[in-house]
Amino acid sequence: MGRIIPASQYYNCRVADNSSHPTQTLAGMLRASQWTASLSETELERVEAGVFERQIGAGKSVCRKGESCDHWFGIIEGLVKMSSDRVTGKTATLTGIPSGGWFGEGSMLKSEPRRYDVIALRDSRVACMRRETFLWLLDHSLAFNRFVLVQLNERLGLFIGMLETERLHDPDTRVAHCLTSLFHPVLYPNLGDRLAISQEEVGYLAGISRQRVNRSLKVLEDAGFLRVEYGGVTILDLEGLRRFGS
Repeated sequence: MGRIIPASQYYNCRVADNSSHPTQTLAGMLRASQWTASLSETELERVEAGVFERQIGAGKSVCRKGESCDHWFGIIEGLVKMSSDRVTGKTATLTGIPSGGWFGEGSMLKSEPRRYDVIALRDSRVACMRRETFLWLLDHSLAFNRFVLVQLNERLGLFIGMLETERLHDPDTRVAHCLTSLFHPVLYPNLGDRLAISQEEVGYLAGISRQRVNRSLKVLEDAGFLRVEYGGVTILDLEGLRRFGS
């Protein structure tokens, strides 16, 4: 399950990371999210009371296929993958979700068990909104309903594009599109131009080996789309990267 921390413990605190810079807080992440902008202070306080934090270790699950859909999730810090894992050992990665991303709204709108797994690719901090709070927002906020509608539409478009890339394009294009999906301006806003991600993590998300990711990143770097750095990549030409292979 991971360690559970209520939102109230994070309302006015900062947690220092290894580089001595302040990290995102749960309350800070909530107030920075697009869907909270239209909420009144009273509504926001009710939301904060219905959200808690879980700390998930690398390789551990945020949620599992077949579980009941009791929470809507947001990534405070870290990186997770949405996938379908079979008992045979085969895994189909659906998408990656970086810091600032929210997911699971489709599952919350249905009463059926969850249809996918979400696994942390590194130590991650996850915001968990209780189902009753999510449904209360749907009942009381027109702006939140619009946000959910846009979120579902954008994710559908993302999945269609990923399916096309998986079936029709070479590994270089798959890596390019894997990276651009993590810089989606609607699903993952305010990410900036740099993403802390390892070549192994890119390989998990793109469905290719780390060695092949290394070669593809070199191709994309030589073309001027990105710069490979220690512990991550900086995007230099996001639109060009999106068009790569088209």
